[in-house]
Amino acid sequence: MPPTLEAPRTASAPFGDGRFDSGRERMSSDGAYSHRALPVDVTALALERLLWGLVALSLIGDVATTFLGLHLGLAEANPVARSAIDGYGLVGMLALKAVAVGIGVACRPLLPAIYRPIIPAGLAVPWAIAVGINLYTISTIV
Repeated sequence: MPPTLEAPRTASAPFGDGRFDSGRERMSSDGAYSHRALPVDVTALALERLLWGLVALSLIGDVATTFLGLHLGLAEANPVARSAIDGYGLVGMLALKAVAVGIGVACRPLLPAIYRPIIPAGLAVPWAIAVGINLYTISTIV
């Protein structure tokens, strides 16, 4: 079997087969991705404030539509929320929401400032979806 030639192994091409960057030129995506800027300059802090407002609105909407649905004879689908409501009513539901918000606020300092908007987004989005589902379900029986 004849000997094979192998390119020297480097940090940028650890296997020497040319599959990785040679380190001689700048890497680029060749324009495969387009980057669009928002029409306004949004800082992470401004986005986070906006999302905390959305948390408040979606929390109020979720609680209001949940109790409206329960009043109309619907049942709570979430077993944890159902247990809290069955045991303590509105106070139980608000306590459950307060625990979720409290965990989010407690975890907030663990993230770099640029990533902190993920905390309120992670609270607001599921609650906003729940509001939509609740409104749809209520509309089917009214």
